[in-house]
Amino acid sequence: MLGAKQVGVLALLAALAINSSHQQGCEPSITRTNKGGTVCKGVLIFSDEFDTLDLDTWQHEITLAGGGNWEFQMYYNNRSNSYVKDSKLFIKPGLTSDQYGEAFLSSGVLNLHNGNPADQCTNPAFFGCERSGNPSNLLNPIKSARLRTANSFTFQYGQVEVRAKMPAGDWLWPAAWLLPAKNAYGTWPASGEIDITESRGNLNLVLDGKNIGTEMTGATLHFGPYVEANAYETAHFEKNTAAGQGYDKDFHNFQLEWTPDFIRFGVDGEEIGRIDPGPGGFWEYGGFAANLPEVDNPWRFGTKMAPFDQQFFIVLNVATGGVAYFPDTAQNPGGKPWVNTSPTAAADFWNGRGQWLPTWNLDVNDAESAAMQIDYVKVWAL
Repeated sequence: MLGAKQVGVLALLAALAINSSHQQGCEPSITRTNKGGTVCKGVLIFSDEFDTLDLDTWQHEITLAGGGNWEFQMYYNNRSNSYVKDSKLFIKPGLTSDQYGEAFLSSGVLNLHNGNPADQCTNPAFFGCERSGNPSNLLNPIKSARLRTANSFTFQYGQVEVRAKMPAGDWLWPAAWLLPAKNAYGTWPASGEIDITESRGNLNLVLDGKNIGTEMTGATLHFGPYVEANAYETAHFEKNTAAGQGYDKDFHNFQLEWTPDFIRFGVDGEEIGRIDPGPGGFWEYGGFAANLPEVDNPWRFGTKMAPFDQQFFIVLNVATGGVAYFPDTAQNPGGKPWVNTSPTAAADFWNGRGQWLPTWNLDVNDAESAAMQIDYVKVWAL
């Protein structure tokens, strides 16, 4: 029996595969994990249905770094931003000023160097462990959470399903994704990134006549020899809901099938994109062979799926704003309070809170509409 929770197509196929393996014995899987040993094909190798917040499984990132996009949030370990309720994980943003006061943003110092191992800063890049605020460069005005399995579970190849409900609120940026465990081919994006789902919290953010807010989910591969040469545009897929039926309205199943031959993204059992790089691998697929003939191929000693032939870990987070993900040319009711080229983007964002803060509904139902709610995360062996 599959249980009371609604499961997606991938879960059903995995259950059938498990029953088959029990009857016929273990068929070795191509999936590998950090646990070692033989993995049987079709077996559920990772599952969290969030009856509790298991801190042995999920490690909180603690940083001001802004994800490499100068995003406006700090990530911290606090039950106001990440908690389990009704067998769901909530990742919910809040205001830094609620803890420190508004004046602190422009005059205080945030130091995330702490002695307890669980409290240590996890990312020093981009002044991620210590910052001083001033009127032009405010301290991160938003507090949120980013959880990962880097120390507990990593895997290579498999079927992944994340059942989640996306947040509603202008400039929120929820995501469920995978990052490489060892950076076998070099620093980002040389070792790859797999985005299972990303969304934007704006209800009515429109670009070229299309809602790119809560009614759109995106799935993407990031890969390239260095930061300025990231061929994600060649491996990006989008899926829109019907008008008024955004991904914030109900739970959806966001799916990944990751094999030695191809990567496939799906939503609620529907394939939205597939990437088979061919015999030339991602070096040719991304156009690097033609466009960067003077640059060495970092994946030349890997398989055709390199850099996506190594073990990755799971990441869940809700970011806010930044200078990359929200187009300046998109139309939003009330406008956008910052431009992506502004040297004072965080201050501009905070000073424009009269536009976006009401959309977060922080005083309604414990602000849960502004949270990404995750029903479960599951991974099956191939």
